Amino acid sequence: MKRRVRAYREKIQDTWSKVNKKKFFAVSALSILFISTITFFAFNPQLLNGKASANLSETPLGAFDRPDIKEKYGFIYNFYDVAEGEIQKDEFLGVILDRHHVTAVEVDQLAQLEKEMENRPVLNVGKKYTVLSDKKTGKAAYFIYEPNPYRFFVYQIKDELKIKEEEREVTQKEALASGVITSSLWNAIVGNDAIDPSMVFSMASNMEEAFQWTVDFHHVQKGDRFKLIYEEDWVDGERVGVGKLIAAEFNFDNKSYHAIRYKSENYDGFFDLEARPMVKTFLKAPVKYSRISSRYNLRRYHPVLKRTKAHLGTDFAAPRGTPIYATANGTVSRKGRTRGNGNFIKIKHDDTYSTQYLHMNGFAKGMGVGTRVKQGEVIGYVGSTGLATGPHVCYRFWKNGKQVDPLRLNFPPPEPMKDSDKVTFMKEKDEWKARLDAIEYQEIIEDKKEESKEEKATEDKDEKAADSNP
Repeated sequence: MKRRVRAYREKIQDTWSKVNKKKFFAVSALSILFISTITFFAFNPQLLNGKASANLSETPLGAFDRPDIKEKYGFIYNFYDVAEGEIQKDEFLGVILDRHHVTAVEVDQLAQLEKEMENRPVLNVGKKYTVLSDKKTGKAAYFIYEPNPYRFFVYQIKDELKIKEEEREVTQKEALASGVITSSLWNAIVGNDAIDPSMVFSMASNMEEAFQWTVDFHHVQKGDRFKLIYEEDWVDGERVGVGKLIAAEFNFDNKSYHAIRYKSENYDGFFDLEARPMVKTFLKAPVKYSRISSRYNLRRYHPVLKRTKAHLGTDFAAPRGTPIYATANGTVSRKGRTRGNGNFIKIKHDDTYSTQYLHMNGFAKGMGVGTRVKQGEVIGYVGSTGLATGPHVCYRFWKNGKQVDPLRLNFPPPEPMKDSDKVTFMKEKDEWKARLDAIEYQEIIEDKKEESKEEKATEDKDEKAADSNP
């Protein structure tokens, strides 16, 4: 009995002790809250005047602290140590990844994965790359290579070795440009404030595509002028390239030529103001914005063989890797390599015409005997394989089984636009022509640059004279 009473008493004391602790903590919490409230209003008296809700509602979200999050290529940079750079001369994937603690075995496995890819990445000098490394270990988790602004390759090293090609989202914005030629078309485009210097080649190529059969770009002269309405490509808020040419006017030798792009179920190309196609049956050249380095000549001195030998083609010089285009629709009849021709492709267009393209650096993907190609489709890339002194494409042309000079041929005109499309085209054409007419010519160019050079030279001379006088 005494034991039960003792146990009961101890239980009561224990329960009371817990109650007292709860009361103690409750009182303490209320006291702290009371003191904090008094202190808060003491230092913020305006809140007592009914301005609390107003001030709070007027507080911008940016006033609150939040992390500065940087995201690119689909990764949040905050989670990694980030190293960015450009490919240097003699710098390979293994050299870069070795600096970020990736083993030689892993690099070799990545190289094998590259070989298995249909569109294999090639590291070129000057191209951008990014390494995302683990913050704790310092080892690279991802290597990202950007061969151009439109796509990139992600090399996954963390967990599992993978390589994936990604395309970036591209938006188009309409742009205008104009120019007056004082020496060359190239300088007129370079001196244009509206055109980024890195996009000059693309813009010149677009103009040549539109006017190749109406304007001789090798003989433009001072006073010739142009107006352009075109698209610019934008990625992540930055202008990265030139898109399609929409409408253009070129005044060549005091005669105006117009090119209006029109697309429907039946057509996709340039037409003049009368709805006539700007492109003939054959393109004038297999490469864009190139120069003729050697013409068709039955008695040409061969620069490699060092003897007179008939040159039955037209050589178009262009940088190595420049795309080579099929000059007309047709079927690949031959593809191969010989000692003289190097890598070559021959295309049969119909029972009358065939064309051949020599000295290629390589072939476009999917090219083979029997492949159907369209006019303007890339079939290979400029090189210097075979008997060649430098990068160019030798363009050969057959008519009824005999090699001829394509620059001297009169090709049959293309079929006129169908009446069902012509009504729509003429309406669109009027709108684009009105917009072209509203563009003012930009009087640029080298003259201004020469003036600035002369002014600077005069200033430098004056400064030297002033320094020489005590």
